[in-house]
Amino acid sequence: MSGWHGLSRRNSGRVFSNRQEAGEVLAEELTSYRDRDNVLVLGLARGGVPVGWHVASALRAPLDVFLVRKLGVPHWRELAMGAIASGGGVVINDSVVRSLGISDEQLQEVIERETEELRRRERAYRGDRPPVDLAGRIVILVDDGIATGASMLAAVRAVRACGPDRIVVAVPVGPPSACRELGAEADEVVCVTMPPGFEAVGQVFDDFRQVSDDEVRELLATPTV
Repeated sequence: MSGWHGLSRRNSGRVFSNRQEAGEVLAEELTSYRDRDNVLVLGLARGGVPVGWHVASALRAPLDVFLVRKLGVPHWRELAMGAIASGGGVVINDSVVRSLGISDEQLQEVIERETEELRRRERAYRGDRPPVDLAGRIVILVDDGIATGASMLAAVRAVRACGPDRIVVAVPVGPPSACRELGAEADEVVCVTMPPGFEAVGQVFDDFRQVSDDEVRELLATPTV
């Protein structure tokens, strides 16, 4: 795979007014996928769903939600030691686990807790509707940005196990190192801006308020085609 070649870096200082504008700009980078019958856009919940909705609408493609949960270090949940995704994808940061002396039992406890929360959110967003079959599809994974890339990497690996024809990672912002790592596993990585002084995804948004569960459900119920 040669995903790195698909990366865009046209404006390292780009700022978006909100997730809607980010999705519209990102869609312009993905016009080659417009009106193709086998394209499916997956928005990573929660922040990737509004971005993904505008991408899917512009490409005239269906949208579904994809769940990823960070695996937080015990007693310090903001620090990620990995991530899990819908379908069973798991990414573990071995260096964090080793350096903090996290035991296998502690790791498994966090995985089980976050897996239950992931399933709860899937039921909340999708209800009884089963996930879309990804086999043979061109899957465009959309988030509102990437920082370490662990969550998106877990998503890529989970989707890959479902037999898609192609996986495209599409984000408004991210650091070059994370995009390069993703490019080794996805078929294409599209990132609108990579700020040289990257600190956080929210730095390129004027409005980066938290997306609610109700907003996710409303967007998923709003047709894109």
